Amino acid sequence: MNAPIGSLADSMTLPQPYLLFLGDTTEAGYAKTAFGLADWAADRCVGELAITGCTVTTGLPRLSPAEARAAGARSLVIGVANQGGVIAGSWVAALVEAMEAGLDIVSGLHVRLASLPVLAEAAKRTGQRLIDVRTPPPSIPIGNGRKRSGKRLLTVGTDCALGKKYTALALHRAFVERGLDADFRATGQTGIMIAGGGMPMDAVISDFEAGAAEMLSPDAPDIHWDVIEGQGSIFNPAYAAVSLGLLHGSQPDVFVVCHDPARKLILGMESFALPSIEEVIDLTIRLGSRTNPAIRCGGVSLNTSAYDAVGAEALMVAERQRLGLPVTDPIRGGASFDALVENILA
Repeated sequence: MNAPIGSLADSMTLPQPYLLFLGDTTEAGYAKTAFGLADWAADRCVGELAITGCTVTTGLPRLSPAEARAAGARSLVIGVANQGGVIAGSWVAALVEAMEAGLDIVSGLHVRLASLPVLAEAAKRTGQRLIDVRTPPPSIPIGNGRKRSGKRLLTVGTDCALGKKYTALALHRAFVERGLDADFRATGQTGIMIAGGGMPMDAVISDFEAGAAEMLSPDAPDIHWDVIEGQGSIFNPAYAAVSLGLLHGSQPDVFVVCHDPARKLILGMESFALPSIEEVIDLTIRLGSRTNPAIRCGGVSLNTSAYDAVGAEALMVAERQRLGLPVTDPIRGGASFDALVENILA
């Protein structure tokens, strides 16, 4: 499923191949970094590492750090994106073992690796690096709202961890296959690891969110598309600030709503119901029109991983008729995905 990724100005070089660390995760949604890398950068992943209690798997070989190093791995990537972006105490022994086996540690969590004395000491003792991906560039300006040249697409969601990154990557790949000039613009830790650069939006101070999005997607030729990875949801009580700053700063001409029809409650905040697709379309247009009055919805991307092929197709047909928009699952592809692409480009 690897796709060509547009180059970003502020690129980074990470030690590859990767060993993906799943920790003791029991919820697949919290292992989205591992799954994203396994799906979109499989050629750069040698296997996965889990500790006692873990119930999820990427399907890659289960390896110890020493086995992974022998297989060519150069770093262990923390593949977990938990609430708060913290390093659990139960993980530390495995991270130290990885460094002792000759692996650098790569993390996209909010907590800096070197802030844990035991990891800092192990890095000094072994000579391995502690690499934090979630570090914004210096001197981000505040947003100015100036309309920029070029075309932009943003994926938005009814919640977190339900397909915004996958949808953006699939659309970028489709644009490139059609011969269009397009870049994938990463805004989260996994996307940055896949693309080699980007803007860690949820690590940016709130006042500079819109400015960071403007930096990420600068002026471009009129025929150029920036396909921007969405973050969070404007309906999420915890993460709406990031989502709104990204919406205003990216100034999308088109947005695609991403939704998991099997999910009824906001992930990790079970007292809040998911908004409807129609609510997301309405509020995204109303808020997004502040910086781009021509903003429109290009269609809907459904995460149908909980459905079989027949059930997924029936659901997409029903939603297409109900909403009057292209509805597809980009991972399943097919004619419905082509229809979404054509509507975006219309």
